[in-house]
Formats: sequence, structure tokens, C-alpha cells
Amino acid sequence: MTQRFGCGLLPRGGAIRIAAVRKGREKGEATMLQERRRALLVFNGIALIATALVAGWIYFFFLLGAIDLWPIITDVPVHIGGDRRAWNMAHLEGLTNGTLLIAIGAGGHYIRLSERAQAWLFWSSLTFGWLFTLPAIANAVFGTRGLEFGRGPFPGNVTINNIIFLCGWPPITAVHIAIGLALWGCWQHYRHLGE
Repeated sequence: MTQRFGCGLLPRGGAIRIAAVRKGREKGEATMLQERRRALLVFNGIALIATALVAGWIYFFFLLGAIDLWPIITDVPVHIGGDRRAWNMAHLEGLTNGTLLIAIGAGGHYIRLSERAQAWLFWSSLTFGWLFTLPAIANAVFGTRGLEFGRGPFPGNVTINNIIFLCGWPPITAVHIAIGLALWGCWQHYRHLGE
């Protein structure tokens, strides 16, 4: 037997379960990571991988010293700044962080957190994903490292280096928050299974 609820049909008692979940959220009880947040984490993860794909093509042309896409385009000389290590890092940051966001989103059914903790996990994940990747690309483009304020022993423009360095603090904080919350949420889900 089904009953009408909103714009779809739910099995008998389905509306009661949805109301119970909503009531639990209002009380601050732990629930699984919301579908909308999970979808946005996966979307941003794929967007980061697309960004890594673009950085990877630039890295490829950097290594060749030319745009060479035989038989379409062959040996068009190009000068791309930066060094091999920086372009490699720019490419891998997008792949790594994109994969991690997809993993958190896809594993959201196993993460049980309060509404507030879910919001912290979501926003801290987006923060570390994008703010580890975009500065790595900027380092490759501008020939900086962003590892030390004032440039340190590395080449490149001091102002750009300092901006990139300062952009590193939010994701460093965010990744610790996100991983801690994800671990805690998985543990809470495991404990909930025994109830």
C-alpha cells in the first residue's frame, strides 16, 4: 500500500520515517550525510579532476616545448613558464583532491553526523579541495612555491608567493577538520549498526 507524499509515492509508513528523520535533524541527532551534499561533493570532485585534466595538458605541452597533437596540430612552439615539479604537482593536486571529494560524497551513507557537523564536513571538504588545487596551479604558472612567507630560498615573485602561501592556511585547517569529521561519522555509523 502506498500513500501520497509531496509529489511522489512512498510505501506505507514512508512519510512517518521521513518525518522522523526531519525531527531528528531538528534535535541535532546524527543522520547520514544528506543526498544534496553528497551530490555536490561528487560534482566538485569531478570538477577538480577536470581542472587536473587541463593542468595535465599544459604539463604535457610544457614537457614537449610545443603543442603537438598529431595529426591535428604538429610542432607549434610554445613557452610555458614554471618547472616540471610544479606542473606535476598542479596536475596531481586536482586528481588527488577530486578523488577524495568523490570518496567522501560516495561514502556519505556510511558517515553519520549532526546537521552542524555535516555542514562543517561539506564546507571544509570544498575548502581543502579547491584551495589545495588552485594555488598549486598558480605556483606552476608564476614559478613560485608558496611554501614560505617571503619566498625563502625559492625563485619567483615575492608578492605572488606570499599570496599563495596565505591561501594555504585555510585548506590546511580544513583538511584536518574534514578527515576528523569523516572518521568520526564513520565510527558513529558503525556504532549505530549495533543498535
